[in-house]
Amino acid sequence: MTADAPVHELATVLLAEEGDVITLRRCTQSACRAAGLTGSPLVRLTTVVSEAGEHLKGAPDLTAHLCLEERDGLRLAVHFTWRKAHRPPAALLTAASRLLDDGLLRLSDGDGPHRLVLAQRLPAPAASAAELAGEVREALTGTDTAADLIEALRSQNRHLLAALEESERQQEELQRLNAELEETNAGVLALYSELASELEETNSGVVALYAELEDKTRQLELADAYKTRFWANVSHELRSPVNSVIALAQLLLDTAADPLSAEQRQQVAMVHASGSTLLALVDELLDVAKAESGRLEPHLAEVDVRSLLHQLRGMLQSTAQPGVDLRIPDEVPVGTLVTDEVMLARILRNVLSNALKFTNDGSVVLDVTGTGRGEDARVVFRVEDTGVGIPAPDIERVFEEFYQVRGPHQRGRPGTGLGLPYARKLTELLGGTLTLDSEVGRGTRVTIRVPARPGPPAAAEPRAASGHGPVRSVLVVDDDQAFVTAFRALVQDLAETVTTVTDSAEAVAAVARVRPDAVFLDIDMPGPDGYEVRRLLAATPSTAGVPVIVLTALEAGAVDLTRLAGTRAVLNKSRLTASVLADTLRGLRTVPPTGQTSAAGQSKPSTAKEHP
Repeated sequence: MTADAPVHELATVLLAEEGDVITLRRCTQSACRAAGLTGSPLVRLTTVVSEAGEHLKGAPDLTAHLCLEERDGLRLAVHFTWRKAHRPPAALLTAASRLLDDGLLRLSDGDGPHRLVLAQRLPAPAASAAELAGEVREALTGTDTAADLIEALRSQNRHLLAALEESERQQEELQRLNAELEETNAGVLALYSELASELEETNSGVVALYAELEDKTRQLELADAYKTRFWANVSHELRSPVNSVIALAQLLLDTAADPLSAEQRQQVAMVHASGSTLLALVDELLDVAKAESGRLEPHLAEVDVRSLLHQLRGMLQSTAQPGVDLRIPDEVPVGTLVTDEVMLARILRNVLSNALKFTNDGSVVLDVTGTGRGEDARVVFRVEDTGVGIPAPDIERVFEEFYQVRGPHQRGRPGTGLGLPYARKLTELLGGTLTLDSEVGRGTRVTIRVPARPGPPAAAEPRAASGHGPVRSVLVVDDDQAFVTAFRALVQDLAETVTTVTDSAEAVAAVARVRPDAVFLDIDMPGPDGYEVRRLLAATPSTAGVPVIVLTALEAGAVDLTRLAGTRAVLNKSRLTASVLADTLRGLRTVPPTGQTSAAGQSKPSTAKEHP
């Protein structure tokens, strides 16, 4: 045993007889389980210990000592000791260094004692090391080595049965191929017997590791398929009803609507706020997926930093716990920067919200500075809090998606574990960096650096002069009655008449009858979908010239623009505002450019675009 760290003896196994290695393996498995070591780490330690026992078998006074060591945390170790020169093979030492947290070989000169140490780190226990050692010893008292031997024999029998089935299949194949090969059957069987014998000697732990790897691979493939399917469906299935809830709540809160009582207004405001929170969470999930696939792109424009901070202050002030001082400066040395305002706001909101969530008293302070000049100019946002802090081993792991630091501080603080990973992804998309320093009990500091001017601001499109409304009449084709109601309120000041069609099968006839200045068309509908309705409108002479604007809850990558030739715009329902609709309808006064022909011979709508 080593003298430089506290050691708790658990058991000693003398490896003198044939079945002692099985006893050691069984004891190691029981000790691992009792100490809280499961899954792959248990398999690796048990496998290497068994292999070491087999290779060292026959060495004089070969003994295995199981113990708990308090070294850089807590670990379960097996110490092999023996006399005289009996060096374990290099392959075993290589496997130990690759599979275990620690493996050490010490050989003495002559007949002195030799030592091989194999150790694996344990998860942090709830009890002390001495109490855990007592629990492990109690578990080892009831260890049944016979059960392990029976399981090993069963495993060997399974291997033999599988190998026998393979042999029979090969034999039938050989008989079908050529009668001459039948004469070599005896040699094949002899070769097979030799291979089967070698397979029987293979350690069952290696087989278990391989099976675990195969199972994890299948699970990852299945999870990836599920995730892809989820991202494909979540836009319409979640965002459409949420958009309708937000829009209808906004209509009830509008000053032009029928007056509400104070209690009713408060309740509707809560519905609106909860719907907005849910929509923001769905958007964050979708943005994380788009960032992983490289489909999330920033839209650069000039951003007023002071105005952005003012909005954040109003949004987050009420979320601070009593006794916590949220300080966001009114004046900053940086006036404007060129970046994506929505992304930057989400980055700061996530970081500040995370700081407020885990700060019970003290302060959360945002500081803004500028560094560098010219192309190297950066705007630095620092968020410092006096909260619970993050343990050093978890500082990098908090940037893993859905990971949350476990502990009593999590009680009463629900979350998805996406805030910091999402903020870092968005920061990197803006060409910046996000770093984190933290100390348990003293607080956390998050530093965000983004370029001040990565490129010239995007030129704004010229707008037509405003009048009573950009168009005379519009027609809406959408099967979602709640969305139609909310949409009618948005567009009623932009057109003299608004006609709605909830059955897509009647859309073409309605357009031919009304002859509107614009058709707003949903994509995902029962019966003829938006793609088919668009095709029928283009193919009918009386409706072919009517401008079509597509409305959808799908993300841009899920919209097949090749099937929307000639469409004037593609608008996302979750980002629909009266201003966006007005700009789009004013744009109908210009003649759209002709479509381009792709290699496949289909017309692509060169003017179709999705508003952010």
